Amino acid sequence: MKPSDIGKAYNQITHLWESEDFNRENGIDQHKRAIEFVKNHDKALDVGCGSTGRIIQLLIESGFTPEGIDVSESMIALAKKKHPKVTFHYQDICEWHVPEKYDFISAWDSIWHLSPRLQEKVIKKLINALNVNGVMIFTFGGLDKTDEHTNNAMGVDMYYSTLGINTYLSLIMQQNCVCRHLENDQGSEGHTYIIVQKN
Repeated sequence: MKPSDIGKAYNQITHLWESEDFNRENGIDQHKRAIEFVKNHDKALDVGCGSTGRIIQLLIESGFTPEGIDVSESMIALAKKKHPKVTFHYQDICEWHVPEKYDFISAWDSIWHLSPRLQEKVIKKLINALNVNGVMIFTFGGLDKTDEHTNNAMGVDMYYSTLGINTYLSLIMQQNCVCRHLENDQGSEGHTYIIVQKN
């Protein structure tokens, strides 16, 4: 699926994140852990920010000036209602020209919707957008090898892929970053997050 197709799919299911059943603590403890490594709390970017505003709010409370980017027009519209003073970009991260440098970047449950080739390019782009000592947190499927699949667990067809754990580690080292934390945080589901810091 193209990023634009992912955006259209998310446009159809915004209600899942607006529901009372959605766990708004999802990813918050992991982000707090990542923020502990950040030296300067200036600008931050939430990639695939979605509609809940929970990560944006945490960044504000942590002293950052955050921005959000998402490929779903409906998600961006809802996010703007929750945080009208925050800058949001309705853009495809693959094509977007990153306008500045950031001290913190989050890509929580977002870039895994890109093909392995695009994921690699986007990770390099985001690391390049970090200031020295900047920190990035992102999630991926914690498999040993590159893999991809589509499912409709959320009610629409959605594409996912992973580069494989060792490839992610190799990639961040090639980009002059160090792994500060890596964890499979949802047991057998293979949901994995990594915290990286730019040297």
